[in-house]
Amino acid sequence: MKQHRTLAGMLGIAGVLALGMASAHAEDTLKIVIGQINNWENQAPTLGEAAGIFKKYNLKIEATGTQGAGETLQGVISGSADLGAGVGVAGAMRAFSKGAPVRILLPAFTGTGDLYWYVKADSPIKTLKDATDSNTIAYSTSGSSSNNIVLAFVNELGAKAKPTKTGGPAATLTAVMSGQVDIGWAAPPFGLQEMKDGKIRMVARGSDVPSLKGQTVRSIIVNADALKTKKDAIMRFVKAYRETVDWMYSDPKALQMYAEKIKRPVELVTDSAKRFQPKEALQTDEMKDLDGAVRDAVKLKFLEKPLTKEQLAEFIQIPKR
Repeated sequence: MKQHRTLAGMLGIAGVLALGMASAHAEDTLKIVIGQINNWENQAPTLGEAAGIFKKYNLKIEATGTQGAGETLQGVISGSADLGAGVGVAGAMRAFSKGAPVRILLPAFTGTGDLYWYVKADSPIKTLKDATDSNTIAYSTSGSSSNNIVLAFVNELGAKAKPTKTGGPAATLTAVMSGQVDIGWAAPPFGLQEMKDGKIRMVARGSDVPSLKGQTVRSIIVNADALKTKKDAIMRFVKAYRETVDWMYSDPKALQMYAEKIKRPVELVTDSAKRFQPKEALQTDEMKDLDGAVRDAVKLKFLEKPLTKEQLAEFIQIPKR
């Protein structure tokens, strides 16, 4: 009898271990492409993965950076990625209106105060009004929020500079410093050290555009097929993403990890997050000023006509908390 109990105990332990091993190997892998992967507001997938937050939800996140929303959208549309981050809402609307299998899963950034435009320190351009049609002004890729803002500079503020696609902040800075582009774009903390050193000057911020100040301008998108076939994993992604955003603004370790990742002083990135990317801008519950976003998408020619209520209900798939 004693031997039987011992054997049963061993079998029980083995069963628990087997279940544990099965659980350990049950992590679902989700692939996400991220425009401007080193921007603070795009850090939830990468920092959350490094901090073990996604692992708590039995997820493994494979993140790849892109030059901007245009590339990110293509990755999600093709199905090579399940999710995309940092995608301009207007660009996502345009893709959806043309039948692309993309849906908005979460708001990613509300407002436009995080993006800024700059010139070389010795440039005669002091404000956007000083630029002429012989000057150029940068944005990342077609469909990005920087693209949307530059078009708004032209349409709402009367800027005359020619919109020019330049890719990410690093490539843009090179283009500006070498004289290929007159007005560059960036997202803090990128460029703040150069500004501090007197190499560049800020001439505009995205928040200068009145219509975009309170609008959700960037989103997390999901492939429509992946949302159906991997729904459980994607709902866990949403929970982990939201938990990560809370952690990023409550634990100084997050800023320390970020500073080490991008090789910048922690004081610089801390100040940058406070000034340019307050936590409320990273809210994940509601598409703020959605009517305005649709209206602007039509005005800036991202859409031929407004999306209907039925289309918006299909396009926006934000899970409730």
